[in-house]
Amino acid sequence: MKMRMERTIKLALLAGVCAAVMAQAKVIGTNTPANPLTEARIKKELPAAEQRDWLDYLARSVKQQATDKAAFAAEMRAAGVKEPTMPTHGRSAKSIPLDKDAAWYGTAEAVKLADTIVSFQVPDGGWSKNLDMTQPARVKGEQWAVNDLNRYPSAGDFDEARDVKWHYIATLDNDATNTEMEYLRRVGAAVKGAAGERYRASYQRGIEYLLAAQYPNGGWPQVWPLEGGYHDAITINDGAMLESLESLLELARGDVPFAEKDLRMRAADAFVRGMGCLLKMQIVVNGKKTVWAQQHDEFTLAPVSARNYEMPALVSGESAEILEFLMEMPQPTAEVKAAVEGGVAWFEQAAIHDVTWGGPRTEGRRLTTTTGAGPIWARYYSLTTGKPIFGDRDKTIHDDVNEISVERRSGYSWYNADGVRVQKRYAEWEKAAQ
Repeated sequence: MKMRMERTIKLALLAGVCAAVMAQAKVIGTNTPANPLTEARIKKELPAAEQRDWLDYLARSVKQQATDKAAFAAEMRAAGVKEPTMPTHGRSAKSIPLDKDAAWYGTAEAVKLADTIVSFQVPDGGWSKNLDMTQPARVKGEQWAVNDLNRYPSAGDFDEARDVKWHYIATLDNDATNTEMEYLRRVGAAVKGAAGERYRASYQRGIEYLLAAQYPNGGWPQVWPLEGGYHDAITINDGAMLESLESLLELARGDVPFAEKDLRMRAADAFVRGMGCLLKMQIVVNGKKTVWAQQHDEFTLAPVSARNYEMPALVSGESAEILEFLMEMPQPTAEVKAAVEGGVAWFEQAAIHDVTWGGPRTEGRRLTTTTGAGPIWARYYSLTTGKPIFGDRDKTIHDDVNEISVERRSGYSWYNADGVRVQKRYAEWEKAAQ
């Protein structure tokens, strides 16, 4: 009896300690997963007049993925291997230089890299992410993608792969596909005649990928063919949508001399639809235009979550890039001007002063009071309160970055100074408009 009573007291004390810790942690919510694109959603959520385009899109995605898998299976059989080899992990964009003069792209060094890039192009026309393109060209039976599975798996993880052997095979994430296309465009222009044809053809297959992956409403998923989860959401994060728009605009305005007129016209149409979608996704709070989320639902365009610690929210970094992009538009429409004005006003009121973000990663970076510092901006702001919010791997949402796990505090960019660029560019933009 005495032991049982002592055990009851200990459990009660432990429960009290846990409750106190939870109260101190100020967990203000739990992140919920984004909805994938499915036939059931199309038929339930969309008007009858819109369903056919979306059902056709979904069918094309399923068919293309089957085609890609069949092509890889045929390679495996031809190579006489049962398990694929894996490419070297890297950061594709960092291994693909886009800052050289035009003549360099015709050199042997540039062509060698172009050959590697072409070798990793998936049959659907896209590329995977996180590849080291400085390595040798892909061989038959080598996977198109690195093993990019979640290093911190948990039950019900939002980033759980539907097929662990077929994950991020072709994607717009981490600057993928658009970076490869831009490089091949330059090499294709520099290498004349028949020798450059394979690079020009590869570039154009990449454009076809963008056109095929674009949703009927003008947005782009993170991964195509679709693989479910948040990957199906319209993705602004990591340049997925903006870089796609830039690639299409470049083609549409005639900056790609070897492209056929029909492809330029299709790119122009896709760009217009994409811009329309981008402007519609700008979040309105209390009747005022603000900024954008990292991901938006493919149907409703409402903000949605991505990974466990990435909540539906107003975001600073990606929105700064959008505003800079909009301010580069020649002869901006009234709609573009309104979007810029609303976004810049949001950055003004969301600025945070007198704090700094940093410290040793081993101990967990922290936010500290520093008189005169700033301005900086949090990565995420609540859609309801407008205040900074922060997520953790256990899907909890917090209002204090110092209270999330050390691993997430040190492994993610919770603050930035991107708003400074927006303010500077806006001053130039406003002056030019006068």
